[in-house]
Amino acid sequence: MKILVVSDTHRRNENYFTLLEMHHPDMVIHCGDVEGSEYALSQAAQCPVQMVTGNNDFFSQLPRELELNVGPYKVWVTHGHNYLVYLGSEHIKREARSRGVDIVMYGHTHKPVIDIGDEVTAINPGSLAYPRQDGHRPSYIIMEIDREEKVHYTIAYL
Repeated sequence: MKILVVSDTHRRNENYFTLLEMHHPDMVIHCGDVEGSEYALSQAAQCPVQMVTGNNDFFSQLPRELELNVGPYKVWVTHGHNYLVYLGSEHIKREARSRGVDIVMYGHTHKPVIDIGDEVTAINPGSLAYPRQDGHRPSYIIMEIDREEKVHYTIAYL
C-alpha cells in the first residue's frame, strides 16, 4: 500500500497534481492548510483522500484532527500548530502516546521530518508550496506498507 502524505499546499496545487500523476497512490493524507482547495484536491485523486484543517483554513468544514487506521497502524492526523511543533516533535509524540496511536502525521513547520521512536513515529511531509528547509525544495512523504505489514517512509522532493 502506497500512501502519499502532503501538507501546506496553501492553494498552490500544481505540485500536488504532479505528485498524483507520478505516484498513483492508494491513499492521500493531507495535514492541513489547503485554503479552500478541499474539493479540487479530493477530486483529482483516484483514491481515498483524508484531510484536516490547518491554521490558515478559515471557514473550512474539514475536521481539525483525524484518527484512522492505515493498514495495521493507528494514525493520528493533525496540522500540529496546537502542539508546539516548532519546538520539535517530542510534545506531539507525547500526545500521540497518550492517544494510543502508532503514527502521528502533522504539518505547519514546512520542514520534513521522520522521527521514528520506540512507541510512536512522528512524520511531517514539509510543504509542497512554501518549503522552509535547507534547499527550499517542495517536499512530501511516501509511506509504504509492505506485504509483511511493515511500514517504510521516504522523504521526497520535487
